[in-house]
Amino acid sequence: MKLGFLIYGSLDTLSGGYLYDRKLVEYLRGRGDTVEILSLPWRNYAAHLADNLRFRLPPGLDLLIQDELNHPSLLAANAGPRLYPVVSLVHHLRCSEQRPRWQNRFYRLVEKRYLDSVDGFIFNSETTQKVVSALLESSKPGIVAYPPTDRFGHPMPEAEVIARARQPGPLRILFLGNLIPRKGLHTLIEAVRHQTSDIRLEIVGSVKADPQYAKNMQEKSEVSGLKSKVSFRGPLDNAALAESLRAAHVLAVPSSYEGFGIVYLEGMAFGLPAIGTTAGAASEIITDGETGYLVPPGNAAALSGCLSALANDRDLLARLSANALERFRRQPAWEETAAKIRGFLAQLLEQSHRSLFSNFYSL
Repeated sequence: MKLGFLIYGSLDTLSGGYLYDRKLVEYLRGRGDTVEILSLPWRNYAAHLADNLRFRLPPGLDLLIQDELNHPSLLAANAGPRLYPVVSLVHHLRCSEQRPRWQNRFYRLVEKRYLDSVDGFIFNSETTQKVVSALLESSKPGIVAYPPTDRFGHPMPEAEVIARARQPGPLRILFLGNLIPRKGLHTLIEAVRHQTSDIRLEIVGSVKADPQYAKNMQEKSEVSGLKSKVSFRGPLDNAALAESLRAAHVLAVPSSYEGFGIVYLEGMAFGLPAIGTTAGAASEIITDGETGYLVPPGNAAALSGCLSALANDRDLLARLSANALERFRRQPAWEETAAKIRGFLAQLLEQSHRSLFSNFYSL
């Protein structure tokens, strides 16, 4: 198949969504498909809407995959004539994020128009599929394909996970994600500020996505007297990140919304109980009280209570750590998932060809 893959910016961007895109491209190319990366520049939402004045879909493809993140740029292009199917890869909808209601009403209108313009979907979770289906005017072909979780190789041995949980010393908490408001770092720092238990928080993630927010978080930790307990590491390569995951006791990313939350599963590969929120798809990964905890978005008190429980009961920590490791082992392998995606794309392409021939002979 000759495929196009349309994104904003670079495929090497550090985020769970771009990791998914990157791994899918690698898989398709590894199976002999030609995949052309089509990139539009990162700008603000209004500038992306202005892309509709000039951007049109490229010729010469069998099928085009669009990261749904690009939706504001593609309304006019998708509405125009095309000779191949367009599939949207949906990580999560912008209108699902927490913001003033009037803003989300606007984003919902734009995203609905975009979603109605494509021929099929790849969803990263059942939650995302349900949210999209609720907006569509009519049903379209789609597949739920969970993100890859294999970038660190084999999971950590259970014996090491249990031994780490029972070691004396401070509870080591890891936050992993871009430093943006949606990831909930401000809630986590507030929860740590109220702790009486001995804990340490390591923050790993890029500060470039929202530099002002990242600066505010650094200042918040200093003003709160947490300088000795909180460390900001910035982004890490895979080797250094694996070391941080191996050393931590718990992964806490209390996002206001996650379309899936690949980070939780990556932590579970190292036996880390995950703390997420009740919003979005985190509940598809985290079972509250068994593999981690789910707290209401923005509820620092509830989050602080979970941290205290794990810090003060190492048997509880060991049990949740073992459960988290087992949850990771149950996750479908990426090779299996990617093969399903490729089969879905081939089927959609075949249906498109049959439709074209049928229309031709009916003339």
